[in-house]
Amino acid sequence: MSEDYREMWQSLGLDLAGHDALLGVLGGAYQDIFLSQKNRPAGMAYFDFVMSEVHGLRIRELLDEKKAGRKIIGSYCVFVPEEIVLAANATLVGLCSGADFAMSEVEKLLPRNTCALIKSSFGFKLGKVCPYLESADMIVGENTCDGKKKAYESLGHLVDNLYVMDLPQVKSDHGRALLKSEYLRFKTEVENLTGVAITPESLREAIQTVNKKRAAIHRLSALRKADPAPISGLDALLANQVFFYDNPARFTDSVNKICDELETRVAEKNGVFPAKAPRILISGCPMAVPNWKLPFVIETSGAVIVGEESCVGERGTRNLTAESGNSVSEMMDAIVDRYYQVDCAIFTPNPDRLNHIREMAAAYHADGVIHYGLQFCQPYLMESIPVEKALEEKNIPTLRIETDYSMEDMGQLKTRIEAFVEQLR
Repeated sequence: MSEDYREMWQSLGLDLAGHDALLGVLGGAYQDIFLSQKNRPAGMAYFDFVMSEVHGLRIRELLDEKKAGRKIIGSYCVFVPEEIVLAANATLVGLCSGADFAMSEVEKLLPRNTCALIKSSFGFKLGKVCPYLESADMIVGENTCDGKKKAYESLGHLVDNLYVMDLPQVKSDHGRALLKSEYLRFKTEVENLTGVAITPESLREAIQTVNKKRAAIHRLSALRKADPAPISGLDALLANQVFFYDNPARFTDSVNKICDELETRVAEKNGVFPAKAPRILISGCPMAVPNWKLPFVIETSGAVIVGEESCVGERGTRNLTAESGNSVSEMMDAIVDRYYQVDCAIFTPNPDRLNHIREMAAAYHADGVIHYGLQFCQPYLMESIPVEKALEEKNIPTLRIETDYSMEDMGQLKTRIEAFVEQLR
């Protein structure tokens, strides 16, 4: 990248040698995994460009927004309402947590058997290689699991403005009341940060903007139900990942353009995989950039991924926020209702998630489900066994995978997944 970007990164306090190493790994992986695919939709060129500029042009845009007085808020979780952030004249961006970095330093602060996603978020901070993190005026953490809850105590000493949001663990009237109180508290905190009071007009516009973004992803997801599949699971995952980084209006427009192309492909039966290729639904932990290991293994083993029951996937985007409210209070209730439907594994009991996996398997004509759990991610690992049993009772073949961000188990994963795909044939 240009010297202009290097000066920008330096101004953010990034470690340039470490950042160069990260970009080298990221670029090499992207070349091998995405650009080596055959018969990709032409519209993926936009997402290739976004990834090539994910630490360049997009960061410059965010810094230009900051110069114009707009605040940048970084988050790690889909429970942070983008509607509230946009309504207060701020921008929400996802933070880096999809690769191992500076692990020797991380393990001075966190136990070795902490889940990879939490350790990754610390690694990007300690290594000073995430420009999104360093650009943010506020970092939002959320008490989804015990690991995050305790990790934020240490992260608070590493970042300037960490805001921690409490979340319910049980879906009940009390749980909904807690979520509402936390969202109202967050609204006040964001208004204080930006100096902008949220109005009915600004909140309605923000709700509509985020709904349009989610609706574009819904359209993309629906097209993946076709056989042959018009887009690979890897490319669809990439779009879901860019969802968290890109300008909302531009992202929406780009996803709708690729959907126009995919509709033509479906009509022409022009697939990226042969018709009747084994169809896989991935369920479980989120896959942040550049966590592409498992999808790559699946789609180089002769199967196509047709859906993701994941925070970086349908769990994070499937519900829209009602647009019928007239007051800020009514619209805040609609936001609470929308996010309360997210069926994260933190909830107990959690029958909605199992029902959703079954519904997705049927809707996307999946031949089997691969349940993906990150090592030491207790909520999803604890749910994986009952999920597997319940699916197989319905004659839905299921494979449980437990892994991390390293490449050490690639051979073992390949062997297990190829055997599962052969079973599905």
